Amino acid sequence: MDFSPLLGRIPPLLAQAPPPAQFSGGVSGFLSHVGPVGMAVLILLGIFSFLSWAIIIYKGMALHRAHKQSDTFLQIFRKSTKFSEVNSVCAQLKASPLVGVFQAGYMEVNQQVRGGSQGAADKQQQKPTVRSLESLSRALARAATVENTRLERRVSFLATTASVTPFIGLFGTVWGIMDAFGDIGRMGSANLAVVAPGISEALITTAMGLVAAIPAAVFYNFYSSRIKVLGSMVDDFALEFLNIVERNFT
Repeated sequence: MDFSPLLGRIPPLLAQAPPPAQFSGGVSGFLSHVGPVGMAVLILLGIFSFLSWAIIIYKGMALHRAHKQSDTFLQIFRKSTKFSEVNSVCAQLKASPLVGVFQAGYMEVNQQVRGGSQGAADKQQQKPTVRSLESLSRALARAATVENTRLERRVSFLATTASVTPFIGLFGTVWGIMDAFGDIGRMGSANLAVVAPGISEALITTAMGLVAAIPAAVFYNFYSSRIKVLGSMVDDFALEFLNIVERNFT
């Protein structure tokens, strides 16, 4: 008996389960197989990486200027004999945190000296004096706090990026592995062509998380150490300013 007419009516098994699309290598091959969730994770990690690099570049230039201008300001301050001479160059050295501390102390000294000179019988012979070193110390401390806060601005975002992005990448990793297992269940096969898209999504999100986290962690530690050095310079300068005032205006 000829069964060929019956066999011709039976659809081939391959028609029921078409072979999966071939996986191509390279970055474009990885990205072409990333699903919507994985793509959202990559976009979020890209935003973190872009912002952290913008802060790294901006803060690096700002701290370099602050160190350079602070050294210049200290040289001028220690060579000058009058606070008014130092105050005249402050406009050119605004990047230095020492300038803000000096201007706060200079303003407080002027206010105390002018207030103390009122009602004096002979203003020409009277030595200018400050009435309260404690008030001057508080003014210097407030200015130092403001300058330290300004130095630390935006650096905390690097710490956030370093701590958060690996976990965002890990979420993408887990999601990609879940996709790989889902493909295995749908295709009924565990060969490389089936699992490669999900595994590639998992690996690329992991790599992107590390790419965003590692530079942020490195530069956060580096900038934190430089900010501590500047903070020490600010505190030392405040004490130096206070000592000069105590010697010459009391």
